[in-house]
Amino acid sequence: MVEGGVPFPMLSDAGGRVGKVLGVFDEDAGVEARGRFIIDPEGVVQGYEVLTPPVGQNVNETIRQVQAFQLVRESKGKEAPPSGWRPGKATLRPGPDLVGKVWKEWKTEMAFD
Repeated sequence: MVEGGVPFPMLSDAGGRVGKVLGVFDEDAGVEARGRFIIDPEGVVQGYEVLTPPVGQNVNETIRQVQAFQLVRESKGKEAPPSGWRPGKATLRPGPDLVGKVWKEWKTEMAFD
């Protein structure tokens, strides 16, 4: 899936305890829908995606999102990674000067691979 393994904790929920809390456990089938939940150190769900089988998830996108959430946390919200952002690429700086100009800033500063 990812060379060197996934660089963050993952869990399996064989009994469905976590799935029931997150609303993805199917009681009738006794299984959970495929999902990923990005949970911050305080236990707050910052992002999630739930897919029905047989659609797979993109592990590299999950890693990118974890990195983006980490950047927002480290910058205390002073940096906002746009869609497709990668570490080292430009970010947006939220504030009054950005209101109504997001697309202008995004198109001129953001570089996508």
